[in-house]
Amino acid sequence: MAKAFFGIFIFSWIIALLLPWWALFIPAFLLSAWAINNSFIAFLTGFMASGFGWFVQALYIHFANDAILSSRMADMFGVGSPWAVLWLTFLVAAVPGGLAALAGTLFASVMQKNKTTSVSN
Repeated sequence: MAKAFFGIFIFSWIIALLLPWWALFIPAFLLSAWAINNSFIAFLTGFMASGFGWFVQALYIHFANDAILSSRMADMFGVGSPWAVLWLTFLVAAVPGGLAALAGTLFASVMQKNKTTSVSN
């Protein structure tokens, strides 16, 4: 589980720098299909790793520009605090990342069942 967490965290962070936002699904799906067998653990791992990947990037941007961007976004969204924007960023990445990891684990389990079924026939 730790390998999958750090793999999803690192790859989703790097991919977010280079590709569109939806590309964070790719490492969560692939690494959970490869390394995680439990659906709940897969969702939790993808949720936390993808969320923290985007949170770290948002935190870097927050400190790099003296919170100008996150403060303006907080005013625009009406949440009041720039830290609330950072946690919303965490959630925006965490939910799809968790669902992608869950889908990867379920896909792997279906493929394993089909593999054993076709071998026994």
